[in-house]
Amino acid sequence: MENRRFLLICTLGVILYFMYQAWQQDFAPAPVAATERSTPAEAPDGDAPPLSTAPDDVPLPARRPDADPGSSPELSEASARIRVQTDVIDAEITLRGGDLRRVAFLQYPSSKDEIDTPVALIEDRPGRFFVVQSGLTSPDGAIATQHSEYTAARLAYRMPEAADRLIVPLKLTLDDGSVVTKRYHFERGSYRIDVEHEIENAGAARAVSPYVQLWRTDFALGGEPPFIQSFMGVGVYEQKDQSDSYRFRKFDADDLADEPLQLDQTGGWLAMMQHYFMAAIVPPAGEQVSFVAKPSATKGYLGQYLGEARTVAAGESADFRQTLFIGPKLQNRLEDVAEGFRLTIDYGILTPIAEPLFWLLSLLHDWIGNWGFAIIALTVLVKLALYKLSEAQYRSMAKMRKFAPRIQDIKDRYGDDRERLQKAMMDLYKKEGFNPLAGCWPLLVQFPVFIALYWVLLESVELRQADFIGYLNDLSSPDPYFVLPVLFGISMFVQQRLSGSAMTMDPMQQRIMNAMPIMLTAFFAFFPVGLVLYWLVSNLIGIAQQWLIMKRLDREGLRK
Repeated sequence: MENRRFLLICTLGVILYFMYQAWQQDFAPAPVAATERSTPAEAPDGDAPPLSTAPDDVPLPARRPDADPGSSPELSEASARIRVQTDVIDAEITLRGGDLRRVAFLQYPSSKDEIDTPVALIEDRPGRFFVVQSGLTSPDGAIATQHSEYTAARLAYRMPEAADRLIVPLKLTLDDGSVVTKRYHFERGSYRIDVEHEIENAGAARAVSPYVQLWRTDFALGGEPPFIQSFMGVGVYEQKDQSDSYRFRKFDADDLADEPLQLDQTGGWLAMMQHYFMAAIVPPAGEQVSFVAKPSATKGYLGQYLGEARTVAAGESADFRQTLFIGPKLQNRLEDVAEGFRLTIDYGILTPIAEPLFWLLSLLHDWIGNWGFAIIALTVLVKLALYKLSEAQYRSMAKMRKFAPRIQDIKDRYGDDRERLQKAMMDLYKKEGFNPLAGCWPLLVQFPVFIALYWVLLESVELRQADFIGYLNDLSSPDPYFVLPVLFGISMFVQQRLSGSAMTMDPMQQRIMNAMPIMLTAFFAFFPVGLVLYWLVSNLIGIAQQWLIMKRLDREGLRK
């Protein structure tokens, strides 16, 4: 019976793991963000830090931004904003600073209840603050910052049907007659936004550095399933030991107060990530850059990039260009943006299983056209691959039942003599040619697949709000009517009764095993529909396999 105890321990371990996650979500004390001070949560960002620790008119140092690059005051309702619409993005750019103050994703609703409201990662309305600021700075003085007042020829841009690119220009004239032109480049079907600063220097020669700042507070985007803890914080593609190799590192937002990030390196990128979406700064390849991530002096936290300084002589012009990525983490498109971008989809230690699992799931979806039926097809393939292990499991269970009287006789004979009892049991197993642990292998193999699929459903924006059938219109959220969890519990109960496994258990084990369908039904009620669907179909296929295998064992005389 040791194999049954082992199976129960494994099952209880999984249950305790999900219980811990649920407890953390609902009852763990919420951390007090070190980034929040006396500024009310709904307050505008008028008290945001200046470009350096000196007064506002002192520029950022050309190489190391040791303090916030700054922020413009909250714009009044009368202040102009430029509305930009492409086929996938709805954005707003302010004339003060040329900041990105809103970026919504037209193909991703906020929730199933707000199907006409696109989810917005970048916005600055009360309770939801996330802005992108960029400009030029110099040791000799600020050039074009978030305090600068730009002008624009139009306040509305829409990408024409026949165009693949949309350029939104803003212009700034400096006191010395120099002209800075800031251009946003949008592409059809893309969440990549290039930011370009061109300076025509009419004054003395100066060293010029570009900078970009991501500045936000924590807020949920909506439509998040309960009992789900997803990462929110900063990710960086860090150069390793001044070599050509890089590694991806993550910093939880709450940890930045204790461990701020400061990197001076060649290339790489920096991102602020939130579950399915992220905003990232991607400098030109090979550029000497500084990356900083830390709490803001007023609210939220910052991700900063400062580019390599270039000298612009009098009468000459220079062009600085960086790439922003603001959008969903679509797995088959991330590597087109920058090297290592796919690492922002983090499956943890089960990545070697989760990545091919998602690849196969995507392939099935391309053929079938429905993510729910793709999960069913995936389950069928997994069960077919494990058929031989399942057969070994049921054969072992049948032999355990057949030899149950002899096993009980050995227990009665040796009583509390554990050493002789174990030896007699092993002799029996060897003589009759079966392994009591064989029944555990299918379950042990499926556990990593089960957990990997959990992370695939959690991390893959492709499955966010994906329809299945009927009212099951979001595979990443729980079943609102608990139909699938109840069906799962019934299937588990039927599978237990069909196997007759309780016959070889002591009374305590029988009570635990009988409670398992009820306990797992309760927990699965809060799991994503896609995950419950996988396990329900797995049970149904297992019941069919079990019936066929048992018939074969009957013919072999292994069942009484």
